[in-house]
Amino acid sequence: MKKTRVLFLLTALLQFSFAGCFSDRKNNASDPLNNGSSQRNEIIVISDLHIGADLSYSELNTNIKTLEKFLNNVRVSPNVKELVIAGDLLDEWFVPADVNTCNGKDQRDFVKRISETNKGVVDAFNSIIKDGNIKVTYVPGNHDLTFTPENIDLILPGINQARDKELGLGTYSPDDFPQLAIEHGHRYNIFCAPDMISNQDIAPGTILPPGYFFTRIAALHVKQKCKQNIDVIKTITPDNQGDESQQLLYAYWQIWKWSMGMLPVNNYFNEKLIITDVNGFKGTYSINDLFPFQNNPGGEIRVNLFNNIQNSWDLRQTNNHVSVNIPVAHAIAYASSAEELDNTAFTQYLSNPGSDKRIVVFGHNHRATIIPSFNSKGQKSIYANSGTWIDKNPAGSTATFIIITQQDDDPSSLTKVEAYNFENEIYTQMALNTVRL
Repeated sequence: MKKTRVLFLLTALLQFSFAGCFSDRKNNASDPLNNGSSQRNEIIVISDLHIGADLSYSELNTNIKTLEKFLNNVRVSPNVKELVIAGDLLDEWFVPADVNTCNGKDQRDFVKRISETNKGVVDAFNSIIKDGNIKVTYVPGNHDLTFTPENIDLILPGINQARDKELGLGTYSPDDFPQLAIEHGHRYNIFCAPDMISNQDIAPGTILPPGYFFTRIAALHVKQKCKQNIDVIKTITPDNQGDESQQLLYAYWQIWKWSMGMLPVNNYFNEKLIITDVNGFKGTYSINDLFPFQNNPGGEIRVNLFNNIQNSWDLRQTNNHVSVNIPVAHAIAYASSAEELDNTAFTQYLSNPGSDKRIVVFGHNHRATIIPSFNSKGQKSIYANSGTWIDKNPAGSTATFIIITQQDDDPSSLTKVEAYNFENEIYTQMALNTVRL
C-alpha cells in the first residue's frame, strides 16, 4: 500500500478529514503578509507541522525549506501581529512501532534532537520571537500531547504557550480578540483526546490515548511498505447477553479490525513489537494488546490496553473541559467520520449558547477550509481549519495557513478570514469569508 493511502487513512481516522466548503475563487496573491496598510492587524494560524527527530520517517521532510521560507516571510511582514501554532508542532506519534522514540533517553533529549534535525525551522521561529515585533503562540495538539511546557521552552525560549492546566490541551483567545478561539481540535476525539484514566496500573500518570498506538503501527506499515498482513485478525461476535458496555466495546473492536485491514504489517499480532518508553509506558506491546478479544464466541469481550475505555469517555470529557457532552456511542461511531470536526466546532462553540465565540480555528484534520454559519444568536460566524505542512497530504493541499485580518473602527470594516497555500514560493488564496464583529 502506498504511503499516500496510509496518510489518507490517518487523516480519516485520527484527524477527521473532510471536504471543506471552499469558495470558488482560487487566486494567486503576490504577498498576503503585506496588505498595504500601516497596521499590524493580521493573525496567522498554522498547524500540523509534524516536525520529527528522524527524517527517514518524519512526515515533514521535503517541505522543510518551504516552511523556513514562509517563516522568514512572516518575520519581515509589516502587518503580522501574531503567529499562532495550533498544535502538532512536534511529533511524538509518527514513529515506527519498532523504534525507541527517545533512544533510551528522555523527552528533553528527544526535543533537542527534533530541534537539531530541523534547525532551520526552529531558528526561524526563534528569530521571530527574539525580534519582538510578532507574538508567537503555541497551542498543544495530539501528536505533541505529552511535551511539557519546559521542553517546549527549551527549544523556543520566550514563546507564549496557551495551555489548559492539564497537559496536552489548550484553547487560545487573544486578549484583544475574545470572539476568536483557536485550538487543535483533538479533545473531542475518543482516539486522540488525552486519556488520564486508562492504563494507570501499568503506566502511572500516562495521558496517551489509543490513537498513539494506532499511529505507531501505521508508521511501521509505512516503513515496511507491507501490502498484506501475515497474520489473521481474530473475529469476535457481539455479546448478546451483555449490556451496552459490551456493545460499545464491540464497536470499538470494529474500528481496530478495519484499521489493521487497511494498515497491514509484516508482523504477527501477538509479537511484542511496539516499543514505548514514553509517558509512563515502559513495556513493549503487541497489536493483540490493543484488540478487544473474547475467549468464547458470543462471550464476554475484553481488552488489555485501554480496558474500560467505552465507560470512561464521559469522565475524560469532563477532565478535558469539553463544553457539550459527546455521547460515547457517537464518539466511537464517528471516530472516522469525514465531517465530524467541522460539526464539532459548530456544536462546541458556534451553536452553544454558553459560548461567545464568533470565529473558531482548528487544526488536526489536515484540510484547510473556511465554513461560514450562524451562531445560536443568529449572528454570522466562521469556522476555519489551518491545514498542514506535511510533505504529502492526500486530504488536500499542503503548506497551508489561515490569515485573520481584524476590522478597524470604521463601521463598514469587516474581519476577514482567508485560507492560503504557499508552494514554490507562490501564495494562492484558497478561500475567503468576512464577518462584522
